[in-house]
Amino acid sequence: MPDTSAAKAIEVAEESNEPKVGRKDKLEELCVNTIRFLAVDAVEKAKSGHPGTPMGMADMAYVLWTEFLRHDPQNPHWTNRDRFVLSAGHASMLLYSLLHLTGYPDMTLDELKNFRQWGSRTAGHPEYGHAPGIEVTTGPLGQGFANGVGMGLAAKMMAARFNSVGDRFQPVDHYIYAICSDGDLMEGISSEAASLAGHLGLGNLIYFYDDNNISIEGETRLAYSERVKRRFEAVGWHVQKIDGHDRDEIRKAIKKAQKVDDQPSLIIARTVIGWGSPKYHGTARAHGEPLGADEVKATKEALHWPAEPTFLVPDEARAEFERKTKKLTKAHGKWEEGFAEWRTRNAELAKEWDRYWNHSLPEGYEAQLLEAAKSDKAIATRALSGQVIQKLASIAPFVAGGSADLAPSTNTLIKDGGSIERPADDRSDPPKMDVFKGRNLHFGIREHAMGAMINGMTLYGSWRAYGATFLIFSDYMRPSVRLAALMNIPSIFVFTHDSVFLGEDGPTHQPIEHNWALRLIPNMTFFRPADGAEVAMAWAWAVGKAQGPTVFALTRQKLDPIPRGESFNPQDVWRGAYVLDGYKDGDITFIATGSEVPLAIKTADLLRNEGISARVVSAPCLNLFDEQDDSYRKEVLGDPSRIVAIEAGRSDGWFKYVSRDALVIGIDRFGASAPYEQIAEHLGFTPEKVAEKVRAWQGKM
Repeated sequence: MPDTSAAKAIEVAEESNEPKVGRKDKLEELCVNTIRFLAVDAVEKAKSGHPGTPMGMADMAYVLWTEFLRHDPQNPHWTNRDRFVLSAGHASMLLYSLLHLTGYPDMTLDELKNFRQWGSRTAGHPEYGHAPGIEVTTGPLGQGFANGVGMGLAAKMMAARFNSVGDRFQPVDHYIYAICSDGDLMEGISSEAASLAGHLGLGNLIYFYDDNNISIEGETRLAYSERVKRRFEAVGWHVQKIDGHDRDEIRKAIKKAQKVDDQPSLIIARTVIGWGSPKYHGTARAHGEPLGADEVKATKEALHWPAEPTFLVPDEARAEFERKTKKLTKAHGKWEEGFAEWRTRNAELAKEWDRYWNHSLPEGYEAQLLEAAKSDKAIATRALSGQVIQKLASIAPFVAGGSADLAPSTNTLIKDGGSIERPADDRSDPPKMDVFKGRNLHFGIREHAMGAMINGMTLYGSWRAYGATFLIFSDYMRPSVRLAALMNIPSIFVFTHDSVFLGEDGPTHQPIEHNWALRLIPNMTFFRPADGAEVAMAWAWAVGKAQGPTVFALTRQKLDPIPRGESFNPQDVWRGAYVLDGYKDGDITFIATGSEVPLAIKTADLLRNEGISARVVSAPCLNLFDEQDDSYRKEVLGDPSRIVAIEAGRSDGWFKYVSRDALVIGIDRFGASAPYEQIAEHLGFTPEKVAEKVRAWQGKM
């Protein structure tokens, strides 16, 4: 059966192009149209952008931002604020208009006039860090949807720790609101995230679905005919359907959603894209390009709006937004009063609260992690990472994470850390609040959503969160990893089984190009550690030093320990590359990462017996090495023509560090299914095979 909800109201609206005032006065309508025309004028001035969605969503946005969203423009990072995520990032002018009208100081009218221009705060899609009130970078559809789920999970975990039963004050009681579009729901990441949100019963999520039946190519019937209500009900969401232009219905729907605390809520709001445009309302033409001067004029006439000046904010509208925002900000003041009293009553819990939000680590935490990573026997770096995680969990309660159904393989389970899961005795019920005290997250086989949810947890502010899977499956979550880098936030991604030497699973599971694919992302810190010391210092960086995301590439196979002299300084790991003790002099220089560092050492020892002396450089993080000064890089590398670079992956990237006369030993083909020892033999990654290549290279010099 075709979806006919709100059909009559929409039909009337489309015929008349008159907004439905309902029981509210003309002042409210003036405010809504102010939102619409700031968006229209900004897109028109930029000659670029998406006017239609802000025009269609203005009613919902107005009600939410002026009557429900607890926020404080003067204190935008208040911890218990409601979060707002514009997953439909192409409607960025909707957010920018709201930030301006509700009084965020950095979002001036001039910024709106500079929409999509170099150096402005008003990028084509919202960018985290450009201005307070932009909670997350959105634009790649579906990402914001999943980010919001991560925020909701983060909030539930904080509430479980700090909301005391029976206490008159609850420090965590806010909501995560989001607006999503048809495109968001078409992207697979939203299905992954929605499934997990329903499974966990995240009742602090209230999402609006802008059901306008339009995408860029035309009506959504071209490629989309899902029964969205049934889809979301099937994965455990509370769903309502409303007329997105009836503000009374919007109010009622939000209030109803707030009363449902054991299910996330989706409010399906039927809207008309390009509302008010006589020619383009309800059409794809209003989606992704300016209306054009003639249609802007016609739209303003239709909605009784002055043609000039552009970017008009009527005094009455500005005063009304100010009045309503002040009313909402009172929630912040009330919360601060209650929080101060709560701190007095709960002194120890308050100290713990501060540890979470400040990410406080004990002095000398690096030494504790180094001690935890010690091993005098051959061991995989994934296992060493697991040892470090246990110590880290004991000294940093704000560290939590999980994997995409691979915890036993990635060694990322926190022992005695508790597990956030549905009860075994009644799987039909979502987890109770106490369960959210756990630190082990189970994402299921949902890598893409996992990455975006880790970003959402990180953005929430109190957590250092990690997500884990095999390195090959970073392909499934690359957009989320890239967005962590674009936002420059300290998300942590743990990727194991980092080369062809994972063995029998074969080339479908064996990374080849992945090291460089991740290193090349700006703001990324990519570690491929070779032993316990490097693993420990990589984790120390991720939780204590990182500004942007940290990626780990860890081995499945066991590696021999690296001999460490007394002069070894663990902080050299943070310089990205360094010369190993006992291998500081030589005619040639080996440089290697991860599992190839022990190989380089063994090869150097073999060649030394033949009278060829070699330096050995471990390079656990080339991103950090690139940040060192020229003199240090030259000191470490030596003559760029006398370098042998070894890494079990694509060779191309190494020519940034070595000359064309150097020897680069990599893998520029796909792997094979076999025991890893056979793979190493056939692909030339044994001391004997490497030494043979070095001799041949030496003979050509």
